[in-house]
Amino acid sequence: MTPSSVPILVLGFNRPDRVGQLFKSLKAMQPQQLFFAVDGPRADVPADRELVTQTQTITELIDWDCEVHTQFQDENLGCARGVTAGIDWFFSHVTEGIILEDDVLPDPSFFPFCAELLEKYRDDTNVWCVSGSNRLPQEQISQELSYRFSSIPQVWGWATWADRWKKYSLDISGWRSNGLNNTALLKTVNYSPAAFAYWSANFDLMAKMAVDTWDIQLVNAAMRNGAFAAIPNVNLVENLGWGKEATHTQEPPGFIQPTVEITFPLVHPRVTVDSRADRFMNHRVYQATALGLVKQFLRYRSTK
Repeated sequence: MTPSSVPILVLGFNRPDRVGQLFKSLKAMQPQQLFFAVDGPRADVPADRELVTQTQTITELIDWDCEVHTQFQDENLGCARGVTAGIDWFFSHVTEGIILEDDVLPDPSFFPFCAELLEKYRDDTNVWCVSGSNRLPQEQISQELSYRFSSIPQVWGWATWADRWKKYSLDISGWRSNGLNNTALLKTVNYSPAAFAYWSANFDLMAKMAVDTWDIQLVNAAMRNGAFAAIPNVNLVENLGWGKEATHTQEPPGFIQPTVEITFPLVHPRVTVDSRADRFMNHRVYQATALGLVKQFLRYRSTK
């Protein structure tokens, strides 16, 4: 499978400049199939209508031989329902593919990385998805391997298969009785009480849809199915979404790594979680610490 033959879904909303950057970067690779899903304007934000219209016209930048499909929502579905509707639509047409939101800019090597792993693990349902984002410093991960496996999917540029996505649910109410009880979750997070408390609280928040997002439910689905995400040991995706107009990411966190090219041929690991890297991820990135848990508790209380 060549990188250009992998179907790509681009998810947009009201940032035509960001989508334009992404489409221009895709030109070098010239994908043969491109799906473009754009959420509708918010009724209470007058500026949205023009910005959404401008975003929809970005397909005019496609000047190579490409099969283009569009899904334009008339009304605003929001982050959670808008993204999942777009991915549902994508996988009603294809069996595997790459998913890019409008605030990411992949390194060119991201595409052959995804293409190779989509083919390699197509029939291995222990592998839930292929992520392009690495958030760990080099001293915390293997220098001999090209990527690792994690119980925590990253979605700043990622790829997966339709059969895995079918196991995803935006509604995770009653998640403890649906394949991820306390014992299973504790084992998944390497028996870390802090990580257990962190993910339990987040899953409870999402069970109430206290935050308009969809990616924590993806983590829940992977953990519930005992599956892993393939994560590159270098960062392949730049996130452009920091700023006051962002939904969830106003300030860039300290764990952001520079975007670099991955080296081929890839050196493949065994399909087992890199527990050391996951421990660091939970502690450093997700702040599953004593202070972090206090903040999480206060956040949880504020939604009751």
